[in-house]
Amino acid sequence: MADKIRVLLKEEEVNARISEIAAQVSKDYEGKCVHLICILKGGVFFTCELAKRLTVPVTMDFMSVSSYGSGTVSSGVVKIIKDLDEPLENKEVLIVEDIIDSGRTLAYLIEVLKQRKPASIRLCTLLDKPERRVKKQVAVDYTCFTIPDEFVVGFGLDYDQKYRNLPYIGVIEQ
Repeated sequence: MADKIRVLLKEEEVNARISEIAAQVSKDYEGKCVHLICILKGGVFFTCELAKRLTVPVTMDFMSVSSYGSGTVSSGVVKIIKDLDEPLENKEVLIVEDIIDSGRTLAYLIEVLKQRKPASIRLCTLLDKPERRVKKQVAVDYTCFTIPDEFVVGFGLDYDQKYRNLPYIGVIEQ
């Protein structure tokens, strides 16, 4: 790895916060089954760690949605690359995302999923960059960390498909 990466959030911090969020989700969905929708590729690490810590019944499905390409700035054009395998009707849906910045992707995705008639839709993210939010109507129900406007990698987040496997959240130093 040629890039210099500064640690923003240590592995222990990330794991502790995921446990706290899982406890809150479990409390909020008590007596129900929560249907996790993992947003690929970046969300897979967070989704798996969250699911392992939930104490309520869990089902899971996956979507691949993109607004980036190979750059570091959202293109603003949202594409569904892989759709869900299962219907959502009457399910308690929790969208699990690695990071939310502009909100464009999630605003679009939430509208698409609402048309599939779930019982509810909530949003959970590992990282939130609210100062970059363009779509203010995107309400995040569960946030592990609010971070500054820096390009981050690790724990599923990548730079041109690299660094997803880092067990912490880091910033690539220029």
